[in-house]
Amino acid sequence: MVKALVATSATQGYRDNDYHWCVEGELVWIAPTCAQDRYDPDGGCGCGRGFAGLSSHRATTTAMVRTLHGITRADYIMVLRSSVEEQGYEIDDVEALADSLLDLVADLPDGAVLEHRLDYVQVRQRVP
Repeated sequence: MVKALVATSATQGYRDNDYHWCVEGELVWIAPTCAQDRYDPDGGCGCGRGFAGLSSHRATTTAMVRTLHGITRADYIMVLRSSVEEQGYEIDDVEALADSLLDLVADLPDGAVLEHRLDYVQVRQRVP
């Protein structure tokens, strides 16, 4: 089992430029930020504040921490690798990327809702 980030509509509307185009519950990652949003998470593209869906290839500004039973680290790496390749990203070390995403949420409780603002990921809401 792994603890990872999944797309959620929870807390949407907290910021006036929130968006949620992912499939609820799909695995998400933090894709590289484009030139338009590089210095401004509220830039016109939205990638500076979004999590990218591994299945839908859409995005959301909110992600939830979930323990995924029946999914191993190797499974997670395979899914991540497949998705980033499908989307045309050239990631040299997908294993390291996967580990950084898994480490990011390792100590957070299931149900915590996170937001992404350029190089920062912060808890938006903790579940009681």
